Amino acid sequence: MTQTTVGARTDTPSGVKPASTHRWWVLAVIALAQLMVVLDATVMNIALPSAQHALGFNDSDRQWVITAYSLAFGSLLLIGGRLADLIGRKTVFLVGVVGFAVASALAGAAGNFEVLVIGRALQGMFGALLAPAALSLLNTTFTDAKERAKAFGIYGAIAGAGGGLGLLLGGLLTEHLSWRWTLYVNLVFAVIALIGGLILLKPGAPADRPKLDIPGTLLVTAGLFGLVYGFSNAETHHWSSPMTWGFLVAGAVLVAAFGWWQTRASHPLLPLRVLFDRNRGASFLAVGISGAGMFGVFLFLTYYLQVSRHYTPVSTGLAFLPMIGALIVTAQISTIVLIPRIGPKPVVPLGMGLAAAGMVLLTGLGMNSGYVTTVLPALVITGLGLGLVMPPAMSLATDRIDPADAGVASATVNTMQQIGGSIGTALLNTLASSAATSYLVGRTPSPTVLAQAQLHSYSTAYWWSAGFFVVGLVLTGVLYRRGKISVDPDAPAAVHM
Repeated sequence: MTQTTVGARTDTPSGVKPASTHRWWVLAVIALAQLMVVLDATVMNIALPSAQHALGFNDSDRQWVITAYSLAFGSLLLIGGRLADLIGRKTVFLVGVVGFAVASALAGAAGNFEVLVIGRALQGMFGALLAPAALSLLNTTFTDAKERAKAFGIYGAIAGAGGGLGLLLGGLLTEHLSWRWTLYVNLVFAVIALIGGLILLKPGAPADRPKLDIPGTLLVTAGLFGLVYGFSNAETHHWSSPMTWGFLVAGAVLVAAFGWWQTRASHPLLPLRVLFDRNRGASFLAVGISGAGMFGVFLFLTYYLQVSRHYTPVSTGLAFLPMIGALIVTAQISTIVLIPRIGPKPVVPLGMGLAAAGMVLLTGLGMNSGYVTTVLPALVITGLGLGLVMPPAMSLATDRIDPADAGVASATVNTMQQIGGSIGTALLNTLASSAATSYLVGRTPSPTVLAQAQLHSYSTAYWWSAGFFVVGLVLTGVLYRRGKISVDPDAPAAVHM
């Protein structure tokens, strides 16, 4: 059987710094900072109605509180990752933590809609510095194969479960304090991460700093902005609107131009060697597809529980805990036991299949469906599946990467998750809305019929989410190499930055 080799060297040759004796504390700092970023992708969802009531903005403006964050975050991630490679990961990480905290304070204190949106956009911008620096620090801190697997299992569980924890935290803070505390809480996370980062992270920057790829930066930033903005507009505009397809076409053209330019740039922003490894490419796709399906679960099941079943914000957040627990369990099993022994080819596609099965179960939800008999099994199965997908994919996406490319590879992982989530949310929203409209054709819009139309729209979204995961099953089943993961003793060890 062919083995997939990874460069997780465990010795420390001359000239290479040994692994930090405080590396597990480093993991805690990195994980806390990453949790802060992931939480903010969903923590405002539950708080949004309260924020809207307090600031008095209308329904058409509501989406921009969410979109401002994803636009800035998704479009700036690659440049954030490259800056981590060029300037030094500790510096970029700490700047990201401080900036994220300041932006959170600004948004939390907002007295009007405009300031809230500006604060959210600044959160996304500094998150685009923080997230790839955090992942690349993890990649360069853990060089022992077994420790690396455990570390990425923990990190991947946080990345996968953070959205659900955001819903729970958003519910608790909104119900017992104020919607503003869904933003102020980041100050607590940031202070701890900043102190830990200053004490534990090793300073340093590359001795030979290549020039920044300015044309590539402009092309990919504008391209990703166009894609995220276009899909976001699909929620409020028809697909035939130039505000939707125009931005999507422009974004696709700019991203294609970026890919062409990377083959000619002397110092490319995203060296194509980062993408062309089969396992790495499959991992990027797995993260993107999981993001699309996963955020759909959070969004529509939240609507179902709060609107159709009248759960409180806290109860809604608590309802997701079994999925998070299942994800954490399989995250550790997949990265520590399964991937090293049998490789990613059977594991990640199995996870995709389980997630698809969980989505199919959710399509059967009705007005009187019980949580324990219907919702809980679907969430547990979905969580088990995501735990087999997210942590292994994140680990393999940055494995055997040249230390000089660690930041941009980490940024690509985050970009795929963010772009996947943005596309999935916008697409599922549009499909669900169309399904509800079609259901009402020829029917008298009584309260019962309107409620059934909502259920039909949720079911449509779950079927499409299941479709995303089935596509992921096929692609990862084809692309991942056969064989277990082994350690290459001649691979260069990662250098601490």
